[in-house]
Amino acid sequence: MKSSRKAPTMADVAREAGVSPMTVSRAFKSDAYVNDETRKAILVAAERLGYVMDSMASGLSSRKTGFVAVTIPSINNANFADTIRGLTDGLQQKGLQVLLGYTSYNLEEEERLVRQLLTRRPEAIVVTGGKHTEKCRTMLENAGIPVIETWDIPSDPIDSVVGFSNAEASEMIVRHLVSTGRTKIAFLGGDTSRDTRGFDRRRGFTRTMEQLGLDATRLTEAGPPPISMREGADAFSRLVQKWPDTEAVVCVSDLAGFGALTECQRLGIDVPGKMAIAGFGAYEISDICVPPITSVDPHCYQIGMLSAQRIIDLLSDADEETTTSQTVLEPELLIRASTVSTS
Repeated sequence: MKSSRKAPTMADVAREAGVSPMTVSRAFKSDAYVNDETRKAILVAAERLGYVMDSMASGLSSRKTGFVAVTIPSINNANFADTIRGLTDGLQQKGLQVLLGYTSYNLEEEERLVRQLLTRRPEAIVVTGGKHTEKCRTMLENAGIPVIETWDIPSDPIDSVVGFSNAEASEMIVRHLVSTGRTKIAFLGGDTSRDTRGFDRRRGFTRTMEQLGLDATRLTEAGPPPISMREGADAFSRLVQKWPDTEAVVCVSDLAGFGALTECQRLGIDVPGKMAIAGFGAYEISDICVPPITSVDPHCYQIGMLSAQRIIDLLSDADEETTTSQTVLEPELLIRASTVSTS
């Protein structure tokens, strides 16, 4: 693990609250009597320390539970499914299993899940993204187990990171589109208050457009994440109604991009002749549709495999202090016929 910091114990909470460990134990049991003022003081102390009640402690003679906890934003997203597949494949060599929870792109739900997962005392925890509620971050910082943040490069990592820059992924797409002669480029994404990775992709879009001296205000929101193909089509329709001279669109995902492509076909807009479309995620659908959609491959499976290897390394050296580790992947731009004419 990255430091000698240990998970806070019941005794730590007792000292913080000025009570006995037995009183702390009773305070966490709904059927045990503790006066309201004392219970409140104990819960405040526990929250301040990031303490999570160990519901398995009485039944364990060691802390080897054999599983790694994981949170992902969505269970029906092929990208995250590939990351879980890589993580599972990597952990199997050490007999470790994955315990999965999904957050629905909601940081408060992530906080609830992390609290619940930590009560089962996993040997490590993997979370998607580098943005968390303050309470969630405190729990992760004080969990006393390896913490891996994935799919992002947080500015202030908790422990280890296996990810990539979503902003730079958008930059690659914008520069490619500009190299084909397009300058009137739009961005189609979801609710960026919930999807931090989508926010970074939009940030990369606007930053690059501004650096190139181009209009970066053609931004269309498709709704709450994850964006469906239907929502992508509807958002694209609104986009071309508002900016009919748009020459290209950068979509937050391949699903949104496929929706935009089908709407172009419905409206009789030639792709890539009149409109170029780019997505993100290297979904299978973006490769087999007509025309295939230019996309970015973030190497989802590799994120999972590298996270598994980092966990194995940390658990193998559990008695040694290690520093924060960052593994930064380079996404790959897959240029296809939706942005470049093959004729």
